[in-house]
Amino acid sequence: MLFGIPVDFILFALVLIGVALFHHHTLRVALTGLAVIVLYKLLFTGFKEGAGVVGLLLHMQHEWVVLSNLLCLLLGFALLADHFEQSQLPEVLPRFLPAGWVGGVTLLVLIAVLSSFLDNIAAALIGGSIAYIVFDGKVHIGYLAAIVAASNAGGSGSVVGDTTTTMMWIAGVNPLYVTHAYVAAIVALIVCSIPAAIQQHKLQPIDSSLAAGAHIDKARVAIVFFILVMAIAANVVANTVFVGLADRLPVIGIAVWTALLLAIPLRQPNWSLLPEASRGTLFLLSLVTCASLMPVEKLPPASWESAFALGFVSAVFDNIPLTALAIKQDGYDWGVLAYTVGFGGSMIWFGSSAGVAISSKFPIAKDAAAWLKNGWHVTLAYILGFAAMMAAVGWQPHAILAH
Repeated sequence: MLFGIPVDFILFALVLIGVALFHHHTLRVALTGLAVIVLYKLLFTGFKEGAGVVGLLLHMQHEWVVLSNLLCLLLGFALLADHFEQSQLPEVLPRFLPAGWVGGVTLLVLIAVLSSFLDNIAAALIGGSIAYIVFDGKVHIGYLAAIVAASNAGGSGSVVGDTTTTMMWIAGVNPLYVTHAYVAAIVALIVCSIPAAIQQHKLQPIDSSLAAGAHIDKARVAIVFFILVMAIAANVVANTVFVGLADRLPVIGIAVWTALLLAIPLRQPNWSLLPEASRGTLFLLSLVTCASLMPVEKLPPASWESAFALGFVSAVFDNIPLTALAIKQDGYDWGVLAYTVGFGGSMIWFGSSAGVAISSKFPIAKDAAAWLKNGWHVTLAYILGFAAMMAAVGWQPHAILAH
């Protein structure tokens, strides 16, 4: 203990601070942090499963299914998102955008809808690409914040819409337990989309004609839905017909890759994406592993207050390890948590993977002060969305099924 705080948590916090400060070296920071935490526990505290190397091996034996599922899903969803982008459906969507600031609102709603069945990173990148086209390359930083917020809002109530909700699903959370996140997400989307669209309209009005005629590749759209159906079906079968199978094998990840491989005769995936996706995946797996090593029994009990606070913490630290901690702790209202760690990460550009992704396309997004100043509506939306959810559905905690 140091100042009444377990040293494990202090080391973990230092890793997250390093990730927040050194954006160009995130993988190196995460791997170094993981090595330091493992060494500390080997030398001083041991692991929950036992002391020394044996305890570490037993811990990894317990965690390998979750980590393998995440590995397969993150890599598989990178290829799935590319299938969707190559279908040219994103190029067709701008045809349906109305003129004026209402068109900006409509685009944000479309991004949220896309995020409900695509990974939120993919939805943010697709939305950013559309915005770049229809706003002739002049995208307001407040609107960029709203794009990230919309992608996180849309993914918050769907177990295939965000890495954090997918983690909950893999851990054994019933997919229905996160759906009420949409109560907050819809309110938050309304609150932030209107002022963001007005900001954008003042800078550069929408011009849907800039999106030239494209033709939808129906085969790629079918592949996207086939992969999602396979993932959902595999999870249902593993938890109803073959009870306990999901605890022993990475069922969902296997299903996603089976679907990808079965679809090769129709369309080849873009395998060249895997090296870059692998680096991002290794970074996230390192943080999740760090979180799995924390003594979560020493954290304050799960409550709506702690979930609300996690939203603001998520704006500064990546929401993936925070979600991993909450899953280990258990006893949360998973819909509330999905909204807070998801949408809350939108308040600063590096608070979520979607924000980091959009910054690669729009470097202006990396100005944190400008993001906070011009994206003020995202913070307001987070608070009002949370209040709406508490008023409508309250706090409904559930124990994870796998526990």
